[in-house]
Amino acid sequence: MDYVEAQENYGIEGENEIDAVNLDEDDENIDETPAVGNANSFIARRLNLIEDYLSFGTVCQSWHSAATKNNFNSDLPRVPWLMLAEEENNNNNANNGDNDGSDCRKFFSIYNGMILKKRIPKASGKRCLESMGWLMTVGKDDCMSNLSFWRPGDLRWTRIIWDQGLDFAAQVDVTYFNGHFYSVDYKGRVLVHDIARPQPATNVIAHLQFNCLDRQGQLYILESLGSLFVVVRHGVQTRYAEDDGDRFPLTYIRMEGEEKDEIYGTTNFRVFQVDLAAGKVTETRELGDTAFLIGNNASLSVQASQFSGIKSNHIYFTDDYWETHLFYQEGGGLDMGVFSLADGSIQPHYKGLFLSNICPPIWVTPTLY
Repeated sequence: MDYVEAQENYGIEGENEIDAVNLDEDDENIDETPAVGNANSFIARRLNLIEDYLSFGTVCQSWHSAATKNNFNSDLPRVPWLMLAEEENNNNNANNGDNDGSDCRKFFSIYNGMILKKRIPKASGKRCLESMGWLMTVGKDDCMSNLSFWRPGDLRWTRIIWDQGLDFAAQVDVTYFNGHFYSVDYKGRVLVHDIARPQPATNVIAHLQFNCLDRQGQLYILESLGSLFVVVRHGVQTRYAEDDGDRFPLTYIRMEGEEKDEIYGTTNFRVFQVDLAAGKVTETRELGDTAFLIGNNASLSVQASQFSGIKSNHIYFTDDYWETHLFYQEGGGLDMGVFSLADGSIQPHYKGLFLSNICPPIWVTPTLY
């Protein structure tokens, strides 16, 4: 997804206030001076965040001319943005054949609070998944259950066949690390998938010792600073409210015979570091200078000290447990926030409310492709 193209060409609109300079006739021609143009390009290349780059391009015409894809340093790390759920009027417009604005989605920057609008025609009415800057859409009735891979030059996807003698369990999350694919399944097993051989092989390398509470959570796997981590998230499944203080803002769809509404919401995270050589996992409450971002995206970590506003030793999460969303008329998107591993507190990262039965908010990593 391209966030750095000229704003008037791609309909990107900033909703927060950005200081701008009004140009007179002499200022409009300043970018025609080679020395000034080179200086503007030099300044543009020094910016290391897309948010700053977009603001740079709104200051004046000459700076806008310098804010091109070629002048942005794409090798620098980037903080994911929060792609908000599709607004209801967009769906209605699309169903009525009116495409004016129905292709747009809003994106929220956790770095500076900026909200941008971007046209994504093929995302309307679709479930969206994200991985390393690629946004993938899935029909709302489609099912995803197989682990497959594709290599450049292949004519088709290759499915990873489960080894005989290895009890099957659905894969929850997968990551690529040191030339191999690693995944975690619902049994808490960490598996390595060797795709270098003609017939890919799967082996269990570690196993989380689960209790009943752990089995009711959601699992994630990711790489951070050269190590592999598994994250267990508690509270994603529905449960009865313990007291009146647990009143829930969503409309619960009761099944036949049910007499009480149920609620859901993240209560805790547990983080395990995987020792690949020893085949063991060790629980930790210390991530150092990193922060994890998890949800219906490729789980990832960022170095907090590189980005103002990002909290180290915290987990930024979105509402991604699809089975729970089916119990509420409004869908999912409520269970989002920032979890502190130090004290267990949860704070919001986006204070608005965007709910959806199809695609609640997800993390997306901006790219320049």
